[in-house]
Amino acid sequence: MTYEPVIGLEVHAQLLTKSKIFCGCSTTFGASPNSHTCPVCLAMPGVLPVLNRNVVEFTLRMALATHCRIAPYSQFARKNYFYPDLPKGYQISQYEFPLARDGWLDINTDEGTKRIRIHRIHMEEDAGKLVHDELQPVSYVDFNRTGVPLIEIVSEPDITSPEEAANYLRALREILRYLEICDGNMEEGSLRCDANISLRPAGTHSLGVKTELKNMNSFKNVQKALEFEIRRQRALLERGEPVVQETRLWDAARNITITMRGKEEAHDYRYFPDPDLVPIEIDDAWIESVRSRLPELPDAKRERFMREYGLPPHDSDVLTSSKSLAAYFESVVRGFPQPKVAANWIMSELLRELKRDEREVEECPVSPENLVGLLKLIDSGVVSGKIAKTIFEEMYSTGGKAEAIVEEKGLRQVKDEDAIESIVDEVLLENTAEVAQYRGGKEKLLGFFVGQVMKKSRGKANPQMVNEILRRKLQE
Repeated sequence: MTYEPVIGLEVHAQLLTKSKIFCGCSTTFGASPNSHTCPVCLAMPGVLPVLNRNVVEFTLRMALATHCRIAPYSQFARKNYFYPDLPKGYQISQYEFPLARDGWLDINTDEGTKRIRIHRIHMEEDAGKLVHDELQPVSYVDFNRTGVPLIEIVSEPDITSPEEAANYLRALREILRYLEICDGNMEEGSLRCDANISLRPAGTHSLGVKTELKNMNSFKNVQKALEFEIRRQRALLERGEPVVQETRLWDAARNITITMRGKEEAHDYRYFPDPDLVPIEIDDAWIESVRSRLPELPDAKRERFMREYGLPPHDSDVLTSSKSLAAYFESVVRGFPQPKVAANWIMSELLRELKRDEREVEECPVSPENLVGLLKLIDSGVVSGKIAKTIFEEMYSTGGKAEAIVEEKGLRQVKDEDAIESIVDEVLLENTAEVAQYRGGKEKLLGFFVGQVMKKSRGKANPQMVNEILRRKLQE
């Protein structure tokens, strides 16, 4: 029997507010343990939570960006469970009355665009962090993260492959970063993903028994964990054994999932409205105020880049993959209005260097203005394309300007016909056998001669003049 996967994702995004959701403690990552805490987030007796308005604003941004229906009335609830990193013994979340429902997000697949429905988006607080001692059976609790604001984005089970799951997660991260409400750092835990997956006979519509996967801290691990779980569940079904509903952890070191605990149901958490927090009422004026301040979103920017700059889809996808990269590209094009040339340099030279150094474009030592300076030198024939790549490397390592590097290192392109002809004569005299072969019909050797001339001129000879002079002399 052929089986098909049914996948739904629960994505937790940590919001970029300066303070926590119900108190004034800092949300800054990396502080010393338990330094960003107060009586409210430590659940001391007699304290009361106060909702951070920015958390609601940020959630509204994401709801509008994903075409959700925003509820005029929403309510916080207590999700009751015991764990050492949860000081109250419950988590403040939303259950019956979330802020947003019924949205959607389009993703790219091999078969074209596919729409993934979003079931709900709600607000909640994060728990703390357990740190396990490697040398003794002791665990420590860091409450800095307790009370940090999260939104949970729950998809419908519309995803049918691990690749689609990774693409959906990338698309969500892209929107979160464009909205500037989450940095999307999966390694630091500011973007976390749980996956629900089951298998069913291909062509049927009923849902199988699902397992929940946790501990996946990268797009690659999400995809690999789902691929493993599909193989595991398929093997069970083919042997006639049942799939058990449970929560499983992804072990990246062994590339397997392992049992964590039996899967809880909603009633296990004994949800009830939080009596310390008033319901949230959102009117049309508030919604329209947030909508008016939304930035241009990734899909709209991609379409505009293709339409306005004549870029192919691949280039538009790459250049709009982050808001800052798109802004960098547009800054370059304003100073050097040849979009395709600018795109090629950014996608090849610039992104290669940034990837090697694990830098974001905001940290790039080559400013858009300095890249414009280099492109103008190439366009005016001051330097060749080959030499320009050497200049770019120097610009990247020093932060210097192209013009200054050209003058300092004497890299101006040689356009003197007599000088180039002299170098061509040297090359032809040193390679008489190849000259004879060329004149005997092996015209592909022209590239060899060009390479030799460029080598002798240290890349500074004008390539067009080199080709013209070589062809003329080889025909004499």
